[in-house]
Amino acid sequence: MARDPATGDLGVAVQSRWFSVGSVVSWVEAGVGAVATQSLADVTYGPNGLDLMRDGAGAPEALAALTGRDERAEVRQVAMVDARGEAAAHSGTGCVEAFGHHVGAGYSCQANMMERDTVWNAMGRAYEEAAGDLPERLMAALRAAEVEGGDMRGRQSAAILVVDGERGDRPWERKVDLRVEDHPDPVGELDRLVTIKRAYDHMERGEVLADGGDLGAAAAEYERALELVPDDDQAAFWAGLIQVGAGDAARARELLSRARKAEPRWGPFLRRVAAAGLFVDDPEVLDGLAPPEA
Repeated sequence: MARDPATGDLGVAVQSRWFSVGSVVSWVEAGVGAVATQSLADVTYGPNGLDLMRDGAGAPEALAALTGRDERAEVRQVAMVDARGEAAAHSGTGCVEAFGHHVGAGYSCQANMMERDTVWNAMGRAYEEAAGDLPERLMAALRAAEVEGGDMRGRQSAAILVVDGERGDRPWERKVDLRVEDHPDPVGELDRLVTIKRAYDHMERGEVLADGGDLGAAAAEYERALELVPDDDQAAFWAGLIQVGAGDAARARELLSRARKAEPRWGPFLRRVAAAGLFVDDPEVLDGLAPPEA
């Protein structure tokens, strides 16, 4: 759980041998803070902690207020970080071994029911040493926990939630919101989903650029997406359409052929897109890109 010092982004990443752990542990609000409520979790720490931080309390103050009135604080593990980057954590003495936390500059790593008591410090080192944006650094911490043995009970679910550091006029928007509810390798699967999310972010930026008339830059964004997900036929399809507008007909045919090979219905779908006014509705152009018999 962390605030990125470069961007101000706030996020939580979690893994557990428990179904749908992200629906319990992770609470984040743009411009306010982040809360992770674990162990024998009381989910009210999430919304109540965010309420206190929204009203001006720092993370340590908010955490102390909530644990101070919790009659079962000894079995809770909770961490908070506020929009200023102040972090705090609580690991009750009644948590199941191995448990503990490591609070650093703008972040906290905490764990319980671990195989070894080296997990949280390893997570902290991985977070600090990782390159990239906040999602990548949070994922590095989860991977480090796995290397140290992870949850004594095994593996089941994982989640990552990241929001903007500042509260805007669309506070419901989330930069990353991905969950693996039940999987034999939840962190590996979450890593895969994060990569796909990055690819689709490039595609969305490409769409915005295309709408603005900059088809060359749009095509470049779609190519970046394809570098991340080379086997994604949907990415190939839309990248192919953008390449038509960017003037690279050969690349467009190559990409559309790749898409149709994976899913033959992309051919007739192209004609539906054209009929809807979202692409050139010219039979000669359409037949050149996706012959009807293909």
